Formats: sequence, C-alpha cells, structure tokens
Amino acid sequence: MNERQRVAEQEETQNQVKVDFDTECPMCSASIQFDPSSGKLICPYCGYETEIAEPDVEDQRTAQEMDFSAAEKRESYNWGVDKKTVICEECGAELIYDALQVADTCPYCGSNQVMEAATVDTLAPNGVCTFQITEKQAGENFQRWIKGKLFTPSAAKKSAKPESFQGVYIPYWTFDSHTVSHYQAMYGIDRVVKDREGNTRVETNWFPTSGIFQRFVDDELVLASTRYDRSLLQKVEPFQTTDNKAYKPDYLSGFLAERYSIGLDEGWTIAQNQIHQMLSSEISSQIRRRHGATHVMNLHFSTTHDQITYKYLMLPMWLSSFRYKDNVFQFMVNGQTGKVGGKAPISPLRVTIAVILATIVFILLYMYTQNS
Repeated sequence: MNERQRVAEQEETQNQVKVDFDTECPMCSASIQFDPSSGKLICPYCGYETEIAEPDVEDQRTAQEMDFSAAEKRESYNWGVDKKTVICEECGAELIYDALQVADTCPYCGSNQVMEAATVDTLAPNGVCTFQITEKQAGENFQRWIKGKLFTPSAAKKSAKPESFQGVYIPYWTFDSHTVSHYQAMYGIDRVVKDREGNTRVETNWFPTSGIFQRFVDDELVLASTRYDRSLLQKVEPFQTTDNKAYKPDYLSGFLAERYSIGLDEGWTIAQNQIHQMLSSEISSQIRRRHGATHVMNLHFSTTHDQITYKYLMLPMWLSSFRYKDNVFQFMVNGQTGKVGGKAPISPLRVTIAVILATIVFILLYMYTQNS
C-alpha cells in the first residue's frame, strides 16, 4: 500500500466514524448530552431525546478484557467523535471535550482561564461506567454532607455551591491475572504456662512453613491519572467496575473526559505492588487458618503472573471546587453511588469552642462523680 492509498483509507475510516455518531442535535443544532436518569441522549435546549443503540450480541455490551502482552497491537487512537483538548492556564489540567461543547470553567480549581489547545491522539477507552447519579442528586448529596461538617465556617458552606458540579470521566486501568506465589514464613502458636509461684504468662512457639498460594485477581483497579489526591479518591470509592458498558462516544456526550497520564506499563507496575500487598495479607491469613497460628512473621514470597488482561475504563465523577480565603477546596461525588468526599475548611474558632465545651463537660462530670 503506497502513502496516497494509506492516507485515503485513513480519511475514509475517519469519515465513517463521524457518521456513526454526531453530538449535534438534529432539531436545534446544540450539543446533545447523555442523561444518567433515563440512559438516553437528550438535548438540554429543545428537549429532543433518542435511545442509545445496544449491540445485538450480549458479550459485546460490556468492556472486553484485552490481552496485556498484545497491547501494542491492539491500540486504538480513535475516540469515535470529534474532540478538542482544553488546558487550564492556572492549574495545568488537560481535559477532552466534545468539539461542540463550550469550556469556560476548570472543574479542578474553578478558574475560568481555560484555552483550547492542539488535540493529541490518545488511546481510546474500551469501557465506560456511565453516570447513575444526576447533577441535581450530586448537589443534594453534597449539601447534606457539608451541612454535617460542624467545624466548617458558615461562610465556606455558603460559598460551596452544589449546583456547580461538573461531570468528568476519570481514566482507570483494571487488570486480571492468574497468580501463583511460592512462600516461606514462620508461624507462632501461643500457649499459657504457669511458674512455680502460680503466675501465668504467654509463650509463643515458632515453626517454619512453606507452600504455594494461588489466586485469580479480578479487576485490580489503578488510577490512570496523576491529578488526584489518592486519599481523597478513597473517600468516594469503591466503583462498581463490573457494571460497565462497551465504549461508545454517546455515553461521554455532554461530559468531560480526562486523558490518562499513567500509561499501561506504569499502571501494571502499580497494580503489581497493590496485588503484592493483597497477597501478603491473604497468605498470612491462610497460614493462620491452616496451622491454628496466632502470629505470622518473616513472610517471603515470589509471585508469577499468567494470562494478564486489562481494560481501560472511564469512571464517572462529579467534581466541584470553591475558593475560601485564597485556598481552593475540591469535592467529589461518585457518579455511580453518590458517595461524597472532600476536604472542607476548618474554623479554628469553632474547634477552640468545642474543646472548651468538652473540657467544661469533663470537669463537671468529674466533680459530680467526686461528690456522689
């Protein structure tokens, strides 16, 4: 195939993809959006709505496991619809929008200093966990959450607007692997002994052990972005990764999608470390059960991975941020479960008052018990 034929074939493929899905509303030409409550595509301006076509074959309706060893041969850089890349000049965030969408506010820092940049081809996701929580529900959950923060200043609660949430699809890798671990360890069994004076003490008898531990790891989840505070994300996890759909650009319509910054190989390295920690705990538990042991120490093991597969999933998150006293506070709502997480500002005055009140109560209780 010569260069001219190759270019012509690429152009034909691109044109076919554009025909497959168009984000433009056929009634008013606005950008149609995926609606979490109905599962349809709806135009927010004229109310036009349409169903999203499901594949005829059942096993094509969810994201398929991809062969990790053949990843380079199976890469796809086509998102299935025209996209544009937008960069926030204040915090440097890069996001991918539908070409018809208007980007005016950064969901990470709240800045309106956003600008369109040259689009960079990226690996396309093969699965999407769609939004199940609407923007309104996310705002309501957030409002209840922040009202429960006793030490958060009232001014901060008022400036945190629940209606300002933006839907963002965050990139994740999931990995499956058949693992076989060869281990060695020492296990200890406690026993109670009594000395000549009748005093008892606990002594531990230690024994060596070794063995093989097999485990199938399913959907080990790895964040494919460096933008997020891991401790903050853990507050809104877990995600229901098995409840996914095979990637269609329809599901991303009307939402932001973040480009992954942690590649497949780096993601697998992170997954291996997570799996190692999980196996360490599970092997220790197996040793305790098998030997009726109380303690396990000096556990050493090596693990081989076989039949490694992966998925590149986009997971739904509602993001909001607000400024309070020159600081930016970010909040998240899990787009599947509605679980809220964030770091709310704390009022030193409220904390001081709470400590004083607690001290007074303690003193009064102490005086009451002394006098009774």
